Amino acid sequence: MPFRSLFDGKTLAGWRPIPRLPTPRWPYDPPLQVDAGDWNKIVRHTGQWTVEEGAICGRQNPPGSGLGGYLISEEVFGDFELVFEARPDWPADTGIMLRTSSIATQGYQVLLDHRQSGNIGGFYGNGIGRFHAINFNIDARRDNSGAPVGLKSEDPATSIEPLTDQKRALLARAASADEFLSVWKWGDWNEFAITVAGEIPVLTTRINGLEIAQLDARTLPAADFDAAATLRLLGRRGHIAFEVHDNDPRLGSGRWGPEAACRWRNIRIRELD
Repeated sequence: MPFRSLFDGKTLAGWRPIPRLPTPRWPYDPPLQVDAGDWNKIVRHTGQWTVEEGAICGRQNPPGSGLGGYLISEEVFGDFELVFEARPDWPADTGIMLRTSSIATQGYQVLLDHRQSGNIGGFYGNGIGRFHAINFNIDARRDNSGAPVGLKSEDPATSIEPLTDQKRALLARAASADEFLSVWKWGDWNEFAITVAGEIPVLTTRINGLEIAQLDARTLPAADFDAAATLRLLGRRGHIAFEVHDNDPRLGSGRWGPEAACRWRNIRIRELD
């Protein structure tokens, strides 16, 4: 099938903002217990989603509040190739949810963690085991004034979320940090091409034409993933969602800067099933 657009460049038609609801680790776990006051605050905030200069822009709402949200597709998809361009500020911890449930916090995530100890192009299992499949961590290069001017491979001695052999081993294929850095364009648009295929899927991420990572969920260890429970929860088809992350006590504004935004444009999909 040919590619078709999921964004008209002018409105949020086909998409809707929703809150970032807390989700347990496993599909079969009971819902997390949340204080009534905290719950009311969570459900009132869905992020700030606007269309600016032909791009979807996601921000915390209100800016600097530490409260994020998701923008979720009205449609659901099975096997597909998703292509878009993204331009995140620093720091902005976002991601692309795939085959997600209607609350968006359950599904396969391609990481776009444009912040210290982040990864771009790897995978995370939101509410489906919380597996973290990555091959490198990034940090910002800074000029003499301390302003961020580019990306570099993170120094393990300064890592907030250390890279481990276990995280690397979850990937079927992976680019090195140097290979990723050779194609990433700081402060500019970067094209992502993500493929999802199979009942228990194989997911592949390419950025600016370079294959960054591939995850074969069928081979994930039981300690990180329950394939049957995940299939029961998500089914064969699910939504796509873009994320604005909440802040937290560990990272604070290092996860999402007070004025930060991430932008997405030229969003299109080719269904494979």
